[in-house]
Amino acid sequence: MTGGSVAGGSVSDWSADEMMTVAAARALVGHTACFVGIGLPSTAANLARRLHNPDLTLIYESGTIGAKPSVPPLSIGDGELAETADAVVSVPEIFNYWLQPGRIDVGFLSAAQLDRFGNINTTVVGPDYRRPKVRLPGAGGAPEIAASCGEVFVVVRHSPRTFVDRVDFVTSVGFGDGPGHREQLGLRGRGPVLVITDLGVLQPDPDRCELALTALHPGIELETVRSATGWDLAVADGLRVSEPPTAEELRVLRDLTPTQSTGDSRWAT
Repeated sequence: MTGGSVAGGSVSDWSADEMMTVAAARALVGHTACFVGIGLPSTAANLARRLHNPDLTLIYESGTIGAKPSVPPLSIGDGELAETADAVVSVPEIFNYWLQPGRIDVGFLSAAQLDRFGNINTTVVGPDYRRPKVRLPGAGGAPEIAASCGEVFVVVRHSPRTFVDRVDFVTSVGFGDGPGHREQLGLRGRGPVLVITDLGVLQPDPDRCELALTALHPGIELETVRSATGWDLAVADGLRVSEPPTAEELRVLRDLTPTQSTGDSRWAT
């Protein structure tokens, strides 16, 4: 999927993933510390540090604080993170001192399933936990990120398989069953305040805590988003259209994510 002309530049199109990543990077303006997940969240956070927020401190659950990787890491154990970090501490310190007390203002997560209340599943797909249709990688540090970061941003591709009415398994709590659930559980953070997809942006309704569409990406129709969502999606008043990527954003993003043509075997497909 591509967009139209790029504002302020000569690049004429972009991919859906590039639009999503750019939108996620822009959302990090004004934040100081970001707990980063691998994959699209990591790419977006590193793009933000290069363009919109050079003082942003990237923290990975392996214990690296202030990592400045030259390419998105392949895993939390990628040596690039330790080599470029301001400090490397133990995993217990990352969780017990930095994350759980609320010292990190935003966490970036992805999801295999996401429901109307922002609950995340990365454990199993299927109603039977012992005999699932698909067994996923699991929780990692995501439940703690979802519980304790000041805010959570979710970056995920939009499809009916991912955006479900109720997740099959709650790996990381969003708003649980609705208003008041996080408070009942004693969770410190505000929860998922922003969901950025390849189609648009969703945010929780302040009263019902249910995700509603607040922005469409350029060229995306409302019906396309609704048909890719497993519940009757609410649409916010004043639905806006995201600003398309600029030529500079695309240049830096494409430099950050080398393809097979660059000769970087880490990213060959």
